[in-house]
Amino acid sequence: MAKSPKPKNTSGPKRPRLPVAERLPSREQLLEALAQEDNIKGKRDLAKVFGIRGDLRRPFKAMLAELEGEGVITRTRKALRRTAALPHVTVLDIPGDADPEDLHAFPAQWNPEEGEMPRVRVLVDSRSRVVPAPGDRILARIDAGEDAVPDYTAKPMKVLDKPRRAHIGIVRMDEEGARLIPVDRKQKEMRIAMGDLGGAGDGDLVEVEVKFSGRLMIPRARVTKVVGNPNSEGAVSLIAIHNLEIPHVFPQSVIREAEEAKEATLKGREDWRDLPLITIDPADAKDHDDAVHAAPDDDEKNQGGYIVTVAIADVAAYVRPGTALDREAYLRGNSVYFPDRVVPMLPERISNELCSLKEGVPRAALAVRMVLGADGRKKSHSFHRILMRSAAKLSYQQAQAAIDGNPDDQTGPLLDAILRPLWDAYEAMTKARDQRGPLDLDLPERKILLDEKGMVRDIHVPERLEAHRLIEEMMIAANVAAAETLEQKRSELLYRVHDEPSSEKLQALRDFLGSLDIAVKKSDSVRASDFNGILAQARKANNIEQVSEMVLRSQAQAEYAAENYGHFGLNLDRYAHFTSPIRRYADLIVHRALVRALGLGDDGLSDSEAAKLPGIAQHISATERRAMLAERETSDRLLAQFLAERIGARFMGRVSGITRSGLFIRLLETGADGFIPASTLGQDYYRFVEERQAMIGERTGETFTLGDRVEVRLLEAAPVAGALRFGLLSEGKRGNPPSGKRLRKGPSRSFGPRTSKGSGRRKR
Repeated sequence: MAKSPKPKNTSGPKRPRLPVAERLPSREQLLEALAQEDNIKGKRDLAKVFGIRGDLRRPFKAMLAELEGEGVITRTRKALRRTAALPHVTVLDIPGDADPEDLHAFPAQWNPEEGEMPRVRVLVDSRSRVVPAPGDRILARIDAGEDAVPDYTAKPMKVLDKPRRAHIGIVRMDEEGARLIPVDRKQKEMRIAMGDLGGAGDGDLVEVEVKFSGRLMIPRARVTKVVGNPNSEGAVSLIAIHNLEIPHVFPQSVIREAEEAKEATLKGREDWRDLPLITIDPADAKDHDDAVHAAPDDDEKNQGGYIVTVAIADVAAYVRPGTALDREAYLRGNSVYFPDRVVPMLPERISNELCSLKEGVPRAALAVRMVLGADGRKKSHSFHRILMRSAAKLSYQQAQAAIDGNPDDQTGPLLDAILRPLWDAYEAMTKARDQRGPLDLDLPERKILLDEKGMVRDIHVPERLEAHRLIEEMMIAANVAAAETLEQKRSELLYRVHDEPSSEKLQALRDFLGSLDIAVKKSDSVRASDFNGILAQARKANNIEQVSEMVLRSQAQAEYAAENYGHFGLNLDRYAHFTSPIRRYADLIVHRALVRALGLGDDGLSDSEAAKLPGIAQHISATERRAMLAERETSDRLLAQFLAERIGARFMGRVSGITRSGLFIRLLETGADGFIPASTLGQDYYRFVEERQAMIGERTGETFTLGDRVEVRLLEAAPVAGALRFGLLSEGKRGNPPSGKRLRKGPSRSFGPRTSKGSGRRKR
């Protein structure tokens, strides 16, 4: 039986479908529904109200995320609601990196359960009587606008004094009750009344407020917050985290965005999964953000050349401008590494999972393919957005052992096909590096190892391997390629810059080297290679430690900048950090700039970000310095804690610094730093001679110089402050008293003889 024909459509032609934007509810409609509909408990309920389905789901979700990011709505578990409105008059904090021409602020007090803090525009014009600046705290009158979606603006009424950062210290119980041992070495101990302990116990790290009592206005501490117990938790880093106000707890909105992120696909990417890229990292690394590959170039015009590929985790695909993840990453600026923990820039879901280039797992990456000549010089390069799959995860020790003739079960099959070509390419790159002449100041870095209780188990200097240098050289090449590409595209970018030494520091170095009979040219125009010549002379004269310390002190500090003035230490005209976007916000900015400049996606650098690069550079340079300080302070505290049980012990050390007040000593065994007051040095009055970086006795000429080896006795250890005090046991070098120096009139300070029990001042 024949099928009957389908009835014809007589309703006329189909109406064209409206664009997605016109089928979505407005922001005002969403907020009105949340305010009026009692049965709306979450995102699904809201989607049902507006008939959201199909291609509307993703933009609808993005609209909700945008409202949440602006602090207009918040989520408690899965329930959506409007956030609390700002009062008509409130206290606001203007960020220190805010644009002076376009100020914004956030509430000084805000309940995190209300969601993201609302951003408030600060209105200032020529008629304003109060003109605040970045970093100020202000009392302001708030206007939310007339729309359903608040558009907060503030008119400043008064600039307020910012409260001092909370006092941080350790509670110690004694026979009289409790006392606070401050973290800051410059602050004095205070008593704590038993009723003011706030639940704190012996050894707890606490925040306190200071109050004054009695006719003499004696300062006392009252505990306002118990932070934790560094000893019981094995977390000495807690002290630095809280003392330096390092953000270390991710807001729920950030965690939620990270958990909702999906693995990248091939869409918009080149498929490089068959290229055997490998990762080479420390054995205990938890994230792997760079992978490498090298092969001989088969181009007849480049005989003896190589193709070197560096692939970097594509963090920009997951951390997009304006999201909660992005705001938190910017706030942190970088990851902070302690012996007992890491304070990451990004949640583990991003850093240790989606963006970690795990062995055998497809991962999104941004790769640079570099063509090198036989002399190691780069001929060309290109950037690619790819999907890769790491062929192996190796440690530096594994890779080096394989090259040295001791492969294991994992590296054996990789040796000829993957590892040897990498080393061959690296050998070519060293030719170009040596010709470039970067500063060769390879100072040893000690690593502190902790036991299960968080106490120091061992301190050692990891061996410096060729595998380390190989990865460093390939990362430097990739960083240079990123800067070159962005300059060629006339794109905004963040440079990693390192200025040449100032004329004052160069003169101080010349004076010091002159005292050691090391020749140095008098011109203020110096190159990194000039310092390498100085270091070579010092090695021959067997005083490399002294000279290395002074050369290091003569250098400027590297930083980030939106304007380029080169990298002196690496001897490079242009340089940008590209290779570690998991742990450095600067690299994420460079990734976004490359995506935008090369048309690799819609998640590149935004116009607003590009306009704010000078402020971003200033902020992340500050967070980098904060991280370095926190890491150094924590190491000092751990070492002081480790040595506290060895009071009276003798150690060999080296003079690492000299001031008028005394000698700084670094112990050879542990790298711990301590101090010897000038008043305990010996039987003379010791004068600091800056141009020689020496402390010299006025009568005897006994001399202690930067870099000298000395024997010391540990007299005092203060673990909370990270401070050590030594007594000097060694004699100084004998020489002439300071020439041209008039001796002090009247009796000079005289000191008792140095003995095996330490040194002390002799009473006259």
